[in-house]
Amino acid sequence: MEYKNLIAEKKSGYGQITLNRPPVNALSGDLVVEIGAAIDEFAGDADVRSIIITGAGEKAFCAGADLKAGFGDNPDTFVKRGQDTFLKVETCGKPVIAAINGITLGGGCELALSCTFRVIAENAIIGLPESNLGIIPGYGGTQRLSRLVGKSKSLHMMIFGQHIKADEAVAIGLCDKLCAPGAALESAVALAELAATRSPIATRSILDSVNRGVETDIQSGLDIERANFLVALASGDAREGISAFLEKRKAEFKGV
Repeated sequence: MEYKNLIAEKKSGYGQITLNRPPVNALSGDLVVEIGAAIDEFAGDADVRSIIITGAGEKAFCAGADLKAGFGDNPDTFVKRGQDTFLKVETCGKPVIAAINGITLGGGCELALSCTFRVIAENAIIGLPESNLGIIPGYGGTQRLSRLVGKSKSLHMMIFGQHIKADEAVAIGLCDKLCAPGAALESAVALAELAATRSPIATRSILDSVNRGVETDIQSGLDIERANFLVALASGDAREGISAFLEKRKAEFKGV
């Protein structure tokens, strides 16, 4: 697919998606479609073991929906498309790392929330301020933020439309790592390169076990975990990992 609103680059062991809609990488319908297509591209490439999403420039990761473009003739279709795309980010089977390099609000925050990990620059801000416009998050924000930081804090952020600073985002568990200004992408690359050394089968099995199991009852979660354990154990990666441990050498995982 030819991308007009983002840059998709295959790196050594990981893929990088750079949102590229100056000046603040606002989400349009076309950009949402392209994000889904880029995720599909990298999810289907065995050489890509993790994915980074970041924003072009130094000002913003993604400042949210393009309000000038509006929500189209069918707002339900608009919202469902975004929800489906961000669910695809969350469940693509590979770690997705948000390199938050600046303003990350509304739909931009929701995109970051759908990622596996979030590293954030000290000068960035993040939040779900849709209530300031008389609307609510529609791309999964009400669900993912509350699961990540808890009901009370997420309600406070959303009802009062808060923009929070990077250090607080890390303190409440919204983001995983605080970086110096301009260093978010570098930090994300280090994490992506580390992920490339892990077994893709084990990683995929862990992601599936958590994503499907964490919101269900304990027995259903254990059933999901057991099924994924057996898949991982039967893999060549498991044989390689166990052999490498016994032979006191570094494992070389092939994803088979």
